[in-house]
Amino acid sequence: MSTQQYIVVFKNGCVTGGVRMDLPLCLLGAAAQMNEILTMSTKTFYNCHGKVVSDASVLKAGDIIYASCGEPFITPMHRLEVVATTGPTASEEDWITLNVGGKKFMTSRVTLTSKEPESMLARMFSSPWKSAIDEHGAFLIDRSPTYFEPILNYLRSGELIIDGGVNCRGVLAEAKFYGLACLTEQLEARIQAEQPCTDSSPLSRSFLISRLIATPPDWELRCQGINFEEANLSKLDLRHVNFKYAILRRANLSSANLSFCNFERADLAGAKLDGANLLGVKMLCANLEAASMHACNFEDPAGSRANMEGANMKHVNLEGSHMAGVNLRVATLKNANLQNCDLRGAVLAGADLENCDLSGCDLQEANLRGANLKGAAFELMLNPVHMSQAVR
Repeated sequence: MSTQQYIVVFKNGCVTGGVRMDLPLCLLGAAAQMNEILTMSTKTFYNCHGKVVSDASVLKAGDIIYASCGEPFITPMHRLEVVATTGPTASEEDWITLNVGGKKFMTSRVTLTSKEPESMLARMFSSPWKSAIDEHGAFLIDRSPTYFEPILNYLRSGELIIDGGVNCRGVLAEAKFYGLACLTEQLEARIQAEQPCTDSSPLSRSFLISRLIATPPDWELRCQGINFEEANLSKLDLRHVNFKYAILRRANLSSANLSFCNFERADLAGAKLDGANLLGVKMLCANLEAASMHACNFEDPAGSRANMEGANMKHVNLEGSHMAGVNLRVATLKNANLQNCDLRGAVLAGADLENCDLSGCDLQEANLRGANLKGAAFELMLNPVHMSQAVR
């Protein structure tokens, strides 16, 4: 298969912004194309030695010529380096013209292929691609030029810059069309961040920190009913905060100090509380379904006991937690993981422990009266469970 022959035309004195033109070439047609693409009035062409090109038949594949508006030849900076890139290894550096929705864009092949090489746009120009071209040889793409421009600038610089008046959702639609996965993620995050806050919008970590700083030490910080869904509140000292009825679904509270907090009827479904301190916490009727509470500490040396009576704890993971004396009366712990938990003296009366894994637990003096133990696992127990503990 023969290789297509072409030359590259630069504006006089320039080494960037070149236009690829296929051979054989008509000088009048080349001048018209340069005038349209670079908004100039071409009158003369010079070769790389500064001599006027008056006959297109003398041009050979790989030549570089310079379009002039009538001014004398201007020696371009770094001309030798530019000439070197037009050899056999320069295919990835080819300058190409795109006609996107009627607007012309000039860029290099490497710009379109290097940033996101798995995208559809990169595949279009990194391998042979059957694409319609206009009368000037520009590749025709039937998409919006308004939304394509920030995409092209992103591919050039790696920065996502969208001018005012350009809808991010329009740019997102184009990014998805071209298969630009990384850019799509950035745009989705920006659109999410720019959503206007409403009364029900989740609040952030910075909001809670500002409230903590502004609250005097002897005052109770009340966050009742506030939405902290998916907020990152990890490692914060939140002792004594009132989260009654708060929404904390999928929030990250790992390693936070939540001692003496009030989570009564709060929604903590899917929340992450691994390694949290929960001394004297109140979680009456709270929703903790599928929460991760690995290695939590509920034991207060001063003797206060956590109250989780009636909590929904289906599928919760409490493995390795210290829960001596915790009140889990009538709590629902179906399919929960309580392996290796310290439950000495815990109140589990009336609790639903169906299919609960209690392997390796210490249940010494725990109250299991009326508990549903169907399918519960009691392997490798530290202390045997007496029947009297489970009798109504």
